[in-house]
Amino acid sequence: MYPTISDLIHDLFGIYIPLPIQSFGFFVAISFLLAAYFFAKELARKEAEGKLFPTIKRVKVGHKATPYELATSGTTGFIIGYKVLPAILDYSGFVANPQEFILSLNGSIVGGLIGGGISAYLKYREREKERLDKPTIKEIQIRPADHVGNMTIIAAIAGLLGAKIFHNLENPAEFMADPIGALLSFSGLTMYGGLICGGGAVIYYARKNNMKIEHVIDACAPALMLAYGVGRMGCHISGDGDWGIVNTMAQPSWLSFLPEWFWAYDYPHNVINEGVPIPGCVGNHCNVLPDKVFPTPLYESIVCIALFGVLWAIRQKISVPGYMFSIYLILNGTERFFIEKIRVNEKYNIFGFHPTQAEIIAVVLILLGLSGLIYFKKKSEKKIS
Repeated sequence: MYPTISDLIHDLFGIYIPLPIQSFGFFVAISFLLAAYFFAKELARKEAEGKLFPTIKRVKVGHKATPYELATSGTTGFIIGYKVLPAILDYSGFVANPQEFILSLNGSIVGGLIGGGISAYLKYREREKERLDKPTIKEIQIRPADHVGNMTIIAAIAGLLGAKIFHNLENPAEFMADPIGALLSFSGLTMYGGLICGGGAVIYYARKNNMKIEHVIDACAPALMLAYGVGRMGCHISGDGDWGIVNTMAQPSWLSFLPEWFWAYDYPHNVINEGVPIPGCVGNHCNVLPDKVFPTPLYESIVCIALFGVLWAIRQKISVPGYMFSIYLILNGTERFFIEKIRVNEKYNIFGFHPTQAEIIAVVLILLGLSGLIYFKKKSEKKIS
């Protein structure tokens, strides 16, 4: 496994470059970038088809920098400088544990003041270059795809919070043992929590900006499937604990063309240090699972990237608004429901049944998707009649 990108580079090229980039975080970032790209393409296509429309926004131009703008820029610069300067001065310590460094209160007041001053000055100079003798109101056109940047940031923030909240709901004992650590740690994220909260935040943003919700959610459906698949690859490569149950069965003959680790894997050097010590290993990640398990993140990654291909292929053949997103919900829920059968997860006790949180949510997604097919079909027929 490769907990950090530095580990991956070292294994591939034989050189060690100390970088403060965790493998899981790297793949999550890539998943957001890919999702934003395909989401923007779909929004542009729907605008060209006359399903989504640009909006007009009135902005004041030519004015000098306001105290609020200077304060906001200065505060942002202070926070960045507060962390960046000590990161540079103690780079090895920063690389060793970037999460702890970022989330701690440790920093440099001097670095913060320098960063804040530079940021405020740059904002001041920006406004001075645009300044007019008499400020005026300008109307600017905002196309649907222009919202993708804001939507991506909103989805990332809300998704991270949702993933953390849902993980703690799924693992109450872990949360009660160390509430602060559980809330602030970058590990322990539930994909469905991120999907639900991130998706909800994006829908709210779209509604606030007068965008037709059915077309927006249809546009983001393939991107969501791709982002999930790429994010799961990060889970597998880092070995973040989202693996399957112990697999002691022999590899089936029909899978003989694949390497053994595709069927059962022990996740050596996993990022959460789960398992037993690896003899002779020295470093931060020197554990391996005592028994091989199903590499379920790898399976999910392959399936979801393939499902993205399916959604992308059929997107122009679906004419009913809302249908694409409904199909996405059914496919996503079905995939996750069945993969849960071989995944390690906490189980609830509900009237004698013992489902996992993901199984419950998966069933809800499937039902929502099926209901959506019926609802959006009737809504479309009503508009035609």
